[in-house]
Amino acid sequence: METKKTAKKATSKTPVKKTAKTPAKKNAAKQLKDLFEDSLKDIYWAEKALVKALPKMHKNATDKNLKTAIEQHLNETEIHVKRLEECFAALGKKAQAKKCDAMQGLLDEGKSIMEETEVGAVRDAGIIAAAQKVEHYEIATYGSLAAYAKVLKEKDCLKNILATLNEEKKCDELLTKIADTAINSKAK
Repeated sequence: METKKTAKKATSKTPVKKTAKTPAKKNAAKQLKDLFEDSLKDIYWAEKALVKALPKMHKNATDKNLKTAIEQHLNETEIHVKRLEECFAALGKKAQAKKCDAMQGLLDEGKSIMEETEVGAVRDAGIIAAAQKVEHYEIATYGSLAAYAKVLKEKDCLKNILATLNEEKKCDELLTKIADTAINSKAK
């Protein structure tokens, strides 16, 4: 456990370097509602990309429980896309996707993990790790969106976002359970 004295030492030895502020783009969000809508576009792209990526993970997985979890989450992800479309409709906006660089990077990493592991328990362990990184990104995003929706009093969006957030958390817990109870030991 870190004491106040050691915490103070650590912070005094690593000063923050002065850097220039990042200039905002011309179309940058000016209000929380703008940021909320932009974030919805981002996660909408991410969920649609995940709908395409999950079947590849399913095909490469060998563990029966992992395959079932991926298939179940694919069905949920399709519902997540629909919920986001309902959010756009509630805002009076057309559902629009904006490329999510974070999700693209996570999906690229997942593909790389599959290419760099032998079929079987080791690949299954890698698939779980990649999938959990995706889940953690989604949990963080939906958590932020829920906070924005509360402040903006977007009750319909909030209901959908919280439902999806709950499913993302359950998926993450299930993946941990599958890894802990079987796959990681087999991969050893």
